[in-house]
Amino acid sequence: MSATTASKPQDTFTPMLVIGLLFFIFGFVTWLNGPLIQFVELAFDLDTVNAFLVLMVFYLSYFFFALPASWLLRRTGMKKGMAIGLLVMAAGALAFGEFAVRRWYPGALSGLFVMGAGVALLQTAANPYISILGPIDSAAQRIAFMGICNKVAGILAPLVLGALVMHGLGDLKTQMESVDAAGRAALLDAFAARIHLPYVAMAIVLAGLGVWIVRSPLPEIRAAEVNRASDEGRAAAKGLFAYPHLWLGVLCLFLYVGVEVMAGDAIGTYGRSFGLPVDETKFFTSFTLAAMLAGYLAGLIAIPRFVSQARYLALSAALGAIFALGAFLTRGYVSVGFVAALGFANAMMWPAIFPLAIAGLGRLTETGSALLIMGIAGGAIVPQLFALLRERHDFQLVFLAIMLPSYLYILYYALRGYRAGRE
Repeated sequence: MSATTASKPQDTFTPMLVIGLLFFIFGFVTWLNGPLIQFVELAFDLDTVNAFLVLMVFYLSYFFFALPASWLLRRTGMKKGMAIGLLVMAAGALAFGEFAVRRWYPGALSGLFVMGAGVALLQTAANPYISILGPIDSAAQRIAFMGICNKVAGILAPLVLGALVMHGLGDLKTQMESVDAAGRAALLDAFAARIHLPYVAMAIVLAGLGVWIVRSPLPEIRAAEVNRASDEGRAAAKGLFAYPHLWLGVLCLFLYVGVEVMAGDAIGTYGRSFGLPVDETKFFTSFTLAAMLAGYLAGLIAIPRFVSQARYLALSAALGAIFALGAFLTRGYVSVGFVAALGFANAMMWPAIFPLAIAGLGRLTETGSALLIMGIAGGAIVPQLFALLRERHDFQLVFLAIMLPSYLYILYYALRGYRAGRE
């Protein structure tokens, strides 16, 4: 393959299909976390704060492994790096399934941490790859297509887990109230065992995909050649500190992932706080993801045909602030509906923030991408903050106090922050 071909492939359709499949895979794995909160809360007999450790360990793995992932990608290339990420995810899935059956919570969390590490490697490679596969100004449109793959998987994930593992929760809780300690333990053991086969099957699929990726027609792209800025030589001498728009983008992505996880994974807990039945709340994540899917479709149509990705990000942030206020001012199913609608507002934020933040990084693209992936730790910190504060304060007030300032900062980045140091 010539240097030109390696830098920017002529055929973008095939690579987009392959990367779309990867986005589907890590979307499915990631959006299992919402119903998993309810699973571990029952299977391991936990309170809400400890159940939310599911989100904390999964998303903290991004923080710890994103930079090592960028170093690995420089040695292996993006293609082999993606394959390694899939194999790491397979190992984590096996560990989670095994430790869940044994009802040993630290072991189950370690499995989720390993899965998160694999997804971190996959994301560190896949996001810059799709951003620079074509013109950077239209990257949001390509990432929106990836987002559709991701969120279709996310809609399916709670439904699949609900059908295979979470069915009959109401009856199970009734049975547990009428038995002694030994009977309760036996019921929980049987419930926890339901998770084993689905996670073993997931591990097999992930490992198979890892092998396939290595043999796939996916070409390598050299970010240093494709994503250069006109003043790269001067800026590169200073390193990443010459790009303030990147650092502001890391904080923006941190807050965005926090509000996305709040709207998607914490919505079940939010609904149960109103006293809504658990047999309904276990499906609420799918409603948020359906709204996100609609948002992606809107973004595909609008960007860049009618509006720039930065302007669309500003509109999305404003809409998020409005929906967060709507959730605070209403109750019950209507309030939950506003939380689910946040999915529409959130949909195009990642597709817009990521290319805006890595624009012009040149040979520093992989490292900048890793810093952005580290920002995914917002999915660990923000929901845990919500879980802790709701123990002492009104949960709707806590929800608003977290969400509104986050959307206002994202609005700032869309209007001014992404241009810092580049004007």
